[in-house]
Amino acid sequence: MRVEAVTDRTTVFLARVTVITLFVCLTLQADCLAQGFPPEEAVQRMTVAEGFKVELVASEPLVRQPVAIDIDDRGRLWVLQYLQYPNPAGLKRVKVDRFSRTTYDRIPEPPPAGPKGADRLTILEDTNGDGQFDRARDFISDLNIASGFAFGHGGVFVLQTPYLLFYPDRNRDDIPDGDPEVLLKGFGMEDTSSVANSLVWGPDGWLYGTQGTNITAHIRGIEFEQGIWRYHPVSRKFELFMEGGGNMWGLDFDQYGNLLAGTNYGGYLMIHCVQGAYYAKSFAKHGELHNPFALGYFQHVPHKNFQGGHVTVGGFLYQSDQFPSLYRNKYIAVDTLAHAVRWHHTQPDQSTFRSENGGVLLQANDTWFAPSDATQGPDGAVYIADWHDQRTAHPDPDATWDRSNGRVFRISSRSAKPVRHVDPHSLSSSQLVDLLSSSNEWQVRRARRMLSERRDAQAIDTLRTLSQNSDDQKLALQALWTLNAMGAFDQVQEGSLLTHQDPHIRAWTIRLIGDTKQVSDENWQKLLSIAKTDTSPTVISQLASSAKRLPATQCIALVRQILDRSEFRNDPHIPLLLWWALERNAVSHTDEVLQVFSRPDDWQNPFLREVILGRLMRRYAGEGSNASLAACARLLATAPEEGERRRMLTELDAGLKMLGRERLPGLPLGPKYGNIAAISRVEQSNQVTRLKTLPPELADQLATIWNDNTTDPLLIRVAMRLGSKAAYDRALNLATDKTRTEKTRLDMLAILQELGESQECRDRVLKLVDGSETPSIQRAALNLLSRFSDERITERLLAQYEKMDATLRSHTRDVLLGRADSALVFLKVIDDGTYPLTEVSADQLRRVALHNDPRLNELVRKHWGNIRAGTPEEKLAEIRRISNDLRAGSGNLAQGKLLFEKQCATCHKLNDDGKEIGPDLTKANRQDQSFLLVSIVDPNTQIRKEYLNYILVTINGRVLTGLLVEESPASVTLLNAKNERTTVSRADIEELKASPVSLMPEDLLKKLTPQQVRDLFQYLQTKK
Repeated sequence: MRVEAVTDRTTVFLARVTVITLFVCLTLQADCLAQGFPPEEAVQRMTVAEGFKVELVASEPLVRQPVAIDIDDRGRLWVLQYLQYPNPAGLKRVKVDRFSRTTYDRIPEPPPAGPKGADRLTILEDTNGDGQFDRARDFISDLNIASGFAFGHGGVFVLQTPYLLFYPDRNRDDIPDGDPEVLLKGFGMEDTSSVANSLVWGPDGWLYGTQGTNITAHIRGIEFEQGIWRYHPVSRKFELFMEGGGNMWGLDFDQYGNLLAGTNYGGYLMIHCVQGAYYAKSFAKHGELHNPFALGYFQHVPHKNFQGGHVTVGGFLYQSDQFPSLYRNKYIAVDTLAHAVRWHHTQPDQSTFRSENGGVLLQANDTWFAPSDATQGPDGAVYIADWHDQRTAHPDPDATWDRSNGRVFRISSRSAKPVRHVDPHSLSSSQLVDLLSSSNEWQVRRARRMLSERRDAQAIDTLRTLSQNSDDQKLALQALWTLNAMGAFDQVQEGSLLTHQDPHIRAWTIRLIGDTKQVSDENWQKLLSIAKTDTSPTVISQLASSAKRLPATQCIALVRQILDRSEFRNDPHIPLLLWWALERNAVSHTDEVLQVFSRPDDWQNPFLREVILGRLMRRYAGEGSNASLAACARLLATAPEEGERRRMLTELDAGLKMLGRERLPGLPLGPKYGNIAAISRVEQSNQVTRLKTLPPELADQLATIWNDNTTDPLLIRVAMRLGSKAAYDRALNLATDKTRTEKTRLDMLAILQELGESQECRDRVLKLVDGSETPSIQRAALNLLSRFSDERITERLLAQYEKMDATLRSHTRDVLLGRADSALVFLKVIDDGTYPLTEVSADQLRRVALHNDPRLNELVRKHWGNIRAGTPEEKLAEIRRISNDLRAGSGNLAQGKLLFEKQCATCHKLNDDGKEIGPDLTKANRQDQSFLLVSIVDPNTQIRKEYLNYILVTINGRVLTGLLVEESPASVTLLNAKNERTTVSRADIEELKASPVSLMPEDLLKKLTPQQVRDLFQYLQTKK
């Protein structure tokens, strides 16, 4: 069966907008169409940090909707105007999925053949030298969702999703020499708020960019959503540099070449992007990492004293001397939602960083100020792009969009003196080399890029000397970077830098060698020595990253050598980097890996024991082949004592779970292994070849620890996953044995809920639903029975229904109403008058509607009418009524706390109270009573994607709803409003989609008296 859409998405959205807009206008008496402040007045309203000034350098009509800015070699301001946002021109929306990702009717052709959009890349010039840009001309017009650009190599690189384009302009006349060249294609275009963006030249000569949330790229066989990617303009190589990280927008490199990216991850400022790493992302929104065996990920940079909105974009490291020394190497980023520009400290933390709020550089005092990008200019000033609009949230794609506004501001020191601009194109190669030691990073980067394009042989000799002999470590690092960007890095000649006194030079030499994916014999010995003796976490971190890129034998040796050193065991990055390097070769070089990592004395090495051995077990179990399960047996055999053996069994269980639920209980016992059956596996959808029989090595290991009298749920579950009939029988017998402890029985019922499928299981568990069992046993039995479609289950539950307490009745109704046939039987019982109409809640009736069964719909209409959400008018009336009640008196804090615990804490957390099914209210906008009231009365107004209520339909007609809290290649897990988790095998799912209806009911406040409403709001709006 299929579930029809609950309602039209556009209608729902417009209804939500109507409620919010009407309420805000009526309660605040605001002119909802008012314009922002004129440019000059906007400047006057701004406040800046002491010693600074802010100036308007460009505004509408020259600039509108700026999304990216930069200053070219001649000192002119370039602005990318994102005027086509949010809908690409010339395409039709085919569908919008559960994550609001849009599918279009086709992939547009690249310019000039493709649809012409309104985006444009514009050059602004200051014609009279007064510091204001007063003349504009388009370098490119008719762009269609263009989100980033970079100068270099005789032209301009432009991101226009789904393409990376290159517009040549070798004569520098500001007119492209011809049609653009398509360098890359396949960037995602499903969400124009998070397309590929932020082109920045890395110090190594690669062009780096990011791709944000909600979209998927398919480039040269590489698929990814969120991540940092890079492209080499000469070799034309493309790489995914790291995966994950959230909706990143803005990249920069610090003085040592560390890559930092801005993020929208609440409470955090940035991500330290490490080569080959995996990062946290909104897994509930966008699924797991592409490598299911990453088995870990890096978090965002820990941030102290977070302030402002949760969106940090356009961040860069200030590296010039116009600002006071306090700001040197500080991270400056725009705070879009708080209408400000902030600066932050970055502090080393072993191989990575911590960050801390420094202060406000600029506060706009204007809610229309929406900074979208920031950059450092050749004069050392900071330039800020202002999107400038009353809306900073994602727009309705069909709304009327104001594209008339846009500004660019300059923040500079009041004591700054005018600086004569010098075009680096006019300088000789030797002069460009001299610029590498400049205190102004703008000049340094332009010199490095210019040298990389010229590839002057004399400059190469000078740079090689500087990299090896300079006493200035910063200059030596710049020389090394420039050599590589020029294509002149030679690991034979540069191998001496592996012993350089500066750790950053050693680390970058390792990285550049790793980029070649091969290492000379001489340098190999140096790398081994570094792995054994180097004390720098920076160096060891890069060595772990680069090991992943080297041949398997060398990779394995380096990983093992570092793991023998305990001093890096607690580093935030190094342990997982070592695992990711080893994982890359775990299956392709199984014997070689096991020779190094399955020795009995490895268990005495805490670093190796904690980071590698358990993950290796899970990796091999998750592979599911004969060879990999034999490898599991070898690892299990090395475990020296019970605790470690149990830990490895836990990892074996987790890995087997990734293969999915096997449907083979009850197979005959294997002739050799007693209680461990030989099994045959069903081919799974992930295209991995499964084993046909259980490898004897693993069967031997399990046979040594199996006991017919065991009550160990871990051992029973592992044996059941591997097809043991004895383990299946043991679980069923323990679950139904009233002489066993409740905990043992609940453990077995949980195992059977996942792995039990036989008719015998259904029959025996069904008998547990009676008054002689504890409520916990009966609830667990109901959860298990809900998986099966059987009229005998319906009969049994109805026969016992009257004897149940209210809680158990509610669980029973969930089971009965979860399938159309049993729902019909139950509603007919109510139709006959056996139970009152109030027996079924409105929420349960809405779930009945999901079956889309005419028989059920008729019964619902007969007794309860149309079960629907309130109209916008009804919700507005409710908001007005409650608003009047709130103004009529004050609330009681203590009573409000009790109400919160009863009404809200089952799903929401506030301070230290409650559960985290729905959003944590501690950091919510609770001081805004209007926002709070609308959110409660109309919870469907705005549902954050990680809290979307999902509808899951199984192939045998069961309907489930809840939050999607876990996904794997084999299963999905939903969490319902009762805080109960239900895991469903993907093989059992017919349909899974997001519902436009929140898990939170609409009528929470209707049940409360006016005084109770005041009490509840008093508590909700009180700070801790």
